[in-house]
Amino acid sequence: MPKMKTKKAAAKRFKVRSGGSIKRAHATKRHILTKRTTKNKRQLRGMLTICEQDVKEVRRMLPYA
Repeated sequence: MPKMKTKKAAAKRFKVRSGGSIKRAHATKRHILTKRTTKNKRQLRGMLTICEQDVKEVRRMLPYA
């Protein structure tokens, strides 16, 4: 049986924690940050856990995570 391939785009966006939950970064924190307020940029720090509706789909994209 051939190996399953990981979706590389998903591998760059999601990480699986040791407990099994999947974390992601906030959106709109990559570029064009000059128009955003300091408060807004500060609140976009850190990671989030993906919502439970998306877990099944993300796990399918990351078969070995």
